[in-house]
Amino acid sequence: MLDDARIAALVKEKNIDILVDLNGATLGGRVGILALRPCSIQVTYLAFPGTSGAPFIDYIIADHVTAPLGSEGEFSEKIIRLPNCYQCNDSFEEFSVEETSREKHGLPNGAFVYCSFNNSFKITPDIFDIWMRLLRNDDNSVLWLFADNQVAVKNLRLEAEKRDVGSGRLIFADRIPRPQHLERHRHADLFLDTIYCNAHTTASDALRTGLPIVTCRSESFAGRVCASILTSAGLQDLVASDLAEYEALAAKIARDPEKLSALRKRVASGVRNGPLFDPALYTKNLEDAFVHILKDQSRIAFSPQ
Repeated sequence: MLDDARIAALVKEKNIDILVDLNGATLGGRVGILALRPCSIQVTYLAFPGTSGAPFIDYIIADHVTAPLGSEGEFSEKIIRLPNCYQCNDSFEEFSVEETSREKHGLPNGAFVYCSFNNSFKITPDIFDIWMRLLRNDDNSVLWLFADNQVAVKNLRLEAEKRDVGSGRLIFADRIPRPQHLERHRHADLFLDTIYCNAHTTASDALRTGLPIVTCRSESFAGRVCASILTSAGLQDLVASDLAEYEALAAKIARDPEKLSALRKRVASGVRNGPLFDPALYTKNLEDAFVHILKDQSRIAFSPQ
């Protein structure tokens, strides 16, 4: 593998106009290349949901929800706000796999199934408190979680018991191939998002399968991504402004089968007809942003129309 200095030299040799970092401060990231300033315009994008804090990165690609007007002080970069969700997705396609049953996944027939397939490290005590209250308020409900690791599974079961919820009402989903993972979403009724670090790709996966999501907008980029995704799908009413509203909204949906049925139809329509799964539109908006960057001498924030 080439070291940072050699890659930086190659960037200079190739006369790159805009250097885009797709990793940021993530495992295996190569931000050291950008620190050598091999390109006059450097951008951070996609993988790391937040500012780099680095003086050598000029722009961050975001949108009006993840980086709302007035949040400029939270970023060391100038903000490029795409007109829809900053997250790129492929086109909507039906996934074709063998259909399964609830029984296959250990889910009870007739129960209301809340789910959250986010990584377990995103689950904080305050959001877990809400989930347990939702379960206590409806004896015929379960919570379906991702079995991130066995330590997390054990601890979450213990925490449920501490909150007077039988540990058997937490059901854990193992890692399986993506097509099968998408298919099993069909057995859930409502996706409950984590707050301080939202569902990102996980949220897009849920919507793709027609599964409604309830989220809460928080104060960081990472805590506003699901709100951005839902907004691009025309589902802004599923974005709560605080935890009390989040809990009330989830409970209201769970108590009203007609509302849930109508909501599923809105999810399907928003996914099929909205911009979230329109890669051609997304590509155009991103290209427009890059063209602007090339012309921008003042490094001003950009919001393409």
